[in-house]
Amino acid sequence: YQDGTTDITRTVPIGQPTQEMRERFTLVLKGMIGISTLRFPAGTRGSEIDAVARMALWKHGCDFAHGTGHGVGSYLAVHEGPQRIARTGTEKLLEGMMLSNEPGYYKEGSYGIRIENLILVTPAQEIEGGDIAMHGFETLTLAPIDTRLVQSDLLTRDELHWLDSYHARVLAEIGPMLDGETLAWLEKATAPLPHDAKI
Repeated sequence: YQDGTTDITRTVPIGQPTQEMRERFTLVLKGMIGISTLRFPAGTRGSEIDAVARMALWKHGCDFAHGTGHGVGSYLAVHEGPQRIARTGTEKLLEGMMLSNEPGYYKEGSYGIRIENLILVTPAQEIEGGDIAMHGFETLTLAPIDTRLVQSDLLTRDELHWLDSYHARVLAEIGPMLDGETLAWLEKATAPLPHDAKI
């Protein structure tokens, strides 16, 4: 692209997704949201936060065999270090570093799931009542996540709020560039989910 390099993945169902597919997709989504909303102190390495993306899958006896995220270059390589969110990610995450956030799940011989956004390490900020400033991530990618695959009762209220807020931002920023059928599709794709979460 004229203005840089990107990396994005969305999973869409072909045919009718099974209950297992919807469950596993939602577990992957929980991991992606977990990284997106994480706060962490200066000096944190990618290896220290990789498990956040895997916890929901681990609780169900599942995992994925790749790192959660890698650095992304501007006008350069789409996979570019030194920063990584992975078990082997030894580099400290610094303000301004761009990474992918891409947990997944792959059932051999059957189907695969990956949800990927790009994220940016934000400046450390004080948290009210806290003792030290914390970095976080800003989500850069603006593309709907296919909610036909979401099992919303597996999401917490905070996770549902994140997804709805993300979709509202996608519509607000991308919608004005669209019209007709394309805009109608985006409006449908970013509609809020029912909030039946219990936590």
